[in-house]
Order: sequence, then structure tokens, then C-alpha cells
Amino acid sequence: MITVGIFHGLLNMLDRLGVAQADIDWAESREIPTTATVFASETIFVICNSGMKNTVARRIYDRIIPALQAGLSSSSVFGHKGKTAAIDRIWNERERFYAEYLGAADKVAYCETIPFIGAITKFHLAKNFGAQVAKPDVHLKRLADREQCTSQELCERLSRETGYKVSTVDTLLWRACALGVLNSRTGELIQERL
Repeated sequence: MITVGIFHGLLNMLDRLGVAQADIDWAESREIPTTATVFASETIFVICNSGMKNTVARRIYDRIIPALQAGLSSSSVFGHKGKTAAIDRIWNERERFYAEYLGAADKVAYCETIPFIGAITKFHLAKNFGAQVAKPDVHLKRLADREQCTSQELCERLSRETGYKVSTVDTLLWRACALGVLNSRTGELIQERL
């Protein structure tokens, strides 16, 4: 079980790696996008991240946004046909998608209707839009399965126990697993990582 002690231990380790505070600040400040362009940019970022390492996705995203702003297709800088078709459509129809999102009663469910956003990535996108949800990715699912609960239930419990938002707990657990600080298979902190 991931106790508050283990959670604070991984926070300390992430802090020594120089990423804890930036992740906390980012996750705690997430909110509903204020413009259609912000909405589209966040959505495109999540699409870029789908199935890729965050570091690779960031480099692709950093090429796509300037291309779109210059009136070019995302395919001019990225070769994934499915993703570029979705990215171009979202960018070109961003006002419509944004208005639909704002009007949606269930914003998490709406996210899945956006091109190239699926059953798992809808949680990633909703989380980036300020929803207090956990993304049941491979790491969070493994951690939750060990506790015989869902990713959402795990993050909600730790949120109550630590005072962080659900989405912040999700972000910190994911980062700790992604950096090898927390073993998602065993739930143990990996001290020799530092």
C-alpha cells in the first residue's frame, strides 16, 4: 500500500531530482482553458503524448505549434498521419470544439469525442483542463491494482491524506514511476535511483 510516508518519501526523492515543485505547481494550477487556442494547444499536447515518451512528445509538440500558427499543416513537421489529421482538424475547428467542451455537462466524457482522444487519454486531457481525475495509465493502474482499487480511488485517498489535489497526486505518482523512483509493480521506493 502506498502510505502517506511512502508518498512523502517519493516527494523528497522527486525534490532531489529537481522536479517535485514544478510538477506540484503545474498540477495544482490546472483549470478550464480560457480560450479556444489554449484548449486546442492542450489537446494537441495530449495527442502528441499518446503512446510516446513525454520527452519525445514535447519535441514534436514544440515543432507542431509554430507550424500551425504559421498556417501550415502539422504534417509538415510530423509524420504520423492519424495524429496529424486529428491535430489539424482540432486546430482548424478549435472554436467549435472549445464551445462544445464548455457546454458539455460531462466534460470528461466530452473529451473522448475529440479526434484521437480515447478512453484513457480523455482522463489525461480532462486532468490538464483542471478536472480532478486520475489517468489510469500503466503505472497508475499497476499501483491501484496492488491495492485492489481504481486509479481514481487511489489518488482520491492520497489526496485526502496529503491535501494535494487528485490530479496532483496522479502527476506525482506518474512522475515517480516514469523516473524510476517508484516501482509501479511493487509499490516500493527505489532509493538507489538517486
